[in-house]
Amino acid sequence: MKLKLDLHDIYNKGSEIDKALHGIIQEAVRKKATQVEIIPGKGSGQLKKKVLRFLEQKEIKALYHRIDKDSKNHGRLFVYFQWK
Repeated sequence: MKLKLDLHDIYNKGSEIDKALHGIIQEAVRKKATQVEIIPGKGSGQLKKKVLRFLEQKEIKALYHRIDKDSKNHGRLFVYFQWK
């Protein structure tokens, strides 16, 4: 199962971004999704940096397996999960 989060609509609303990121990670864990696609968009790169900082938090990092940046679209990230 793959989930998707597009942050274009809330790019300038810090607390909503955090809430959306927490929500999609919790949903991935609950549904045992294998991949979450997060779209911060291209822009200045600040939102992507914010998303990466969120994903690097110790308690969040413990939930997923790895992150990939899309080589063809730098406005997109993939978070992969492994379930036993």
